[in-house]
Amino acid sequence: MTRTGLTDSHCHLDHFSDEEMPEVLARTREAGVDGLVTIGTRLSRADQQKKLATLDTPDLRVWCTIGTHPDHVDEEALPTGAELAAMADDARVVGIGESGLDYFHGGEDIRPRQQESFRVHIDAARRTGLPLVIHTREADDDTLAILRDETESRGAFPFLIHCFSSGPELARGALELGGYISFSGIATFNRAQSVRDVAKDVPAGRLLVETDSPYLAPVPRRGKRNEPGYVAYTARLLAELRGMDDAAFASMTTRNFGRLFTQAV
Repeated sequence: MTRTGLTDSHCHLDHFSDEEMPEVLARTREAGVDGLVTIGTRLSRADQQKKLATLDTPDLRVWCTIGTHPDHVDEEALPTGAELAAMADDARVVGIGESGLDYFHGGEDIRPRQQESFRVHIDAARRTGLPLVIHTREADDDTLAILRDETESRGAFPFLIHCFSSGPELARGALELGGYISFSGIATFNRAQSVRDVAKDVPAGRLLVETDSPYLAPVPRRGKRNEPGYVAYTARLLAELRGMDDAAFASMTTRNFGRLFTQAV
């Protein structure tokens, strides 16, 4: 299948019931989306993510990632990088994560555990060649420090800063290390001019788009439950911001997705 539509690079299908899933996916296709990635947040539920990836159809590709979100590191067993890499040895798994640092929800006592988990996920990304999906919230300095340390000491690895809501320093640092940046519905919010400023300047070959559904529904759906098809609203705003038409933006971001998520075939 040659994909020409949008790709939702980050959603959480496990938040939708089995009963409503067919309608959600139908609306996703109708919105011009022909690929999506459902993201793992707990390694203990990796099998659930892999099962969701079987929802794949000829006109809507569905893939998954596996990993443990920083908010759950105190509730999940921490594997080695080799063990995590072995769990990802499945054609349905196209990425590692989401992992990273969240200092908004996590107190100082949990930060060492988050940082250790982050490095394990980086190790797995390096071992597998799969991109690491990174969550970072109010932790820009430490996120960038770990990315630089891991790259300089052990070698480069593919990664994506998802749902970008940070400052230009993190964006510049991530791009210098070869990373990609994805924007969610936050970019459509009235008070998110700083995010739009970053989105306007990200190199054309490093930009992706996502929903993070069921969270962060974009304008004009803000306040509603988000779903993968709503990525079209964010894409339309970003296309306008960058002086592109919708089709060209969809083509660009889907090509970028394919370059990063090389197993998503």
